[in-house]
Amino acid sequence: MEYSEVVRRRRMVRHFSGRPIPEESVERILRSALRAPSGGFSQGWAFLALEDYGDRKKFWDCLPNAVSHAPELQPAPLIVVPLAHEKSYLDRYSLPDKMEDNPSGPGFSVPYWYIDTGMASLLMLLTAVDEYLDACFFTIVTPEIPGFLEQFDIPTEYEPIGAIAVGYRAADLPPQVGRIKERRLGVDKLVHRGTWGIHRPEKP
Repeated sequence: MEYSEVVRRRRMVRHFSGRPIPEESVERILRSALRAPSGGFSQGWAFLALEDYGDRKKFWDCLPNAVSHAPELQPAPLIVVPLAHEKSYLDRYSLPDKMEDNPSGPGFSVPYWYIDTGMASLLMLLTAVDEYLDACFFTIVTPEIPGFLEQFDIPTEYEPIGAIAVGYRAADLPPQVGRIKERRLGVDKLVHRGTWGIHRPEKP
């Protein structure tokens, strides 16, 4: 699939069939995450991939909020939980080559462990489209995180930024709600040219 088509087709699909995903597609999706950029090549992330029905059931049992708000996600045959790891960045930026730039120790203007893990998540979302699959990134609410980490023996220094359901869309997928096309803002609104407040009209 052409890259421009992948970007155009990407959307959050919340209604899945239980149709299995080819194993090679699963591996491509997971491997694509590892190609994301990371500050200092810290690679401060990990990914929990859940394919077996029993593992996915344990996952949903930990997340009653997600189940109640979006039960239609549950048939998805693959769940990936991206986990951010702050310590990887602190360790990396404490090494001599980074300390030369910042002798006072690691300091970050923004939490890049979240940003980079988010970039890895987007690569998985795009790769799913390239594999003719659909995906949805959804939240894990804060009160449910400790139970989730314990259930899957994940060290508490790893923090889930959300979860990704991947699969084939349901045959009765409802249309997008909320007039998405009408609400989508374009470059004429969101891209400032040269200085703030200067826009270029959207090309037809």
